[in-house]
Amino acid sequence: MESYDNLVETLSLGLGAAWASGINLYAAILVIGLLGATGSFDLPPGLEVLANPLVIFAAGVMYFVEFFADKIPGVDTGWDAIHTFIRIPAGAMLAAGAMGDLAPGAEIAAVLLGGGLAATTHATKAGSRVLMNTSPEPVTNWTASVAEDVAVFGGVWAALYHPWIFLGFLVVFLIVAAWLLPKIWRGIKWVVRKIRSFFGGEKPEPMTSHITAPPGPD
Repeated sequence: MESYDNLVETLSLGLGAAWASGINLYAAILVIGLLGATGSFDLPPGLEVLANPLVIFAAGVMYFVEFFADKIPGVDTGWDAIHTFIRIPAGAMLAAGAMGDLAPGAEIAAVLLGGGLAATTHATKAGSRVLMNTSPEPVTNWTASVAEDVAVFGGVWAALYHPWIFLGFLVVFLIVAAWLLPKIWRGIKWVVRKIRSFFGGEKPEPMTSHITAPPGPD
């Protein structure tokens, strides 16, 4: 029974780190590193390096930079585009570091699961920001950015201390993401067509035309 609980805790840590990495990698590393450095949580050998003061300092500096970059319309989208090549591999590495000692194939499985999960959260965040940036007001970006930071801190904390709650939340998140991502993708394509039509002088189709209306009564 104890080994089963350890497996659940390890799985929650690995998936939690990967999930959070897709939203805000530096916040995830900062929280996990600080908890490990203060002795509040015993990190697995593959993640002990996160408790290194240099790693914590670097994560803190980058989180400070992202905190402001993430709240400026347009800049946030550019930041997300660059971090496509950072968040996803980092999520895979963190998941592998958490679960690499379980079994010979666990590290490869963790890389696949962690990378896929980080890609899902990153795509959900980055795609929704593109749509938000169609509005010139910054309040929506600020609200979304703060909510994302709170979600990362709360999600990592739950993954470490309440694994069953986090895993249940993760299932709900994946269901919502599976429903939401196709809509975000259609919205992004509409934004791209609108930009092209602006420079080409063509009138873009209304965004509502890409959403199929439910059948009416006979």
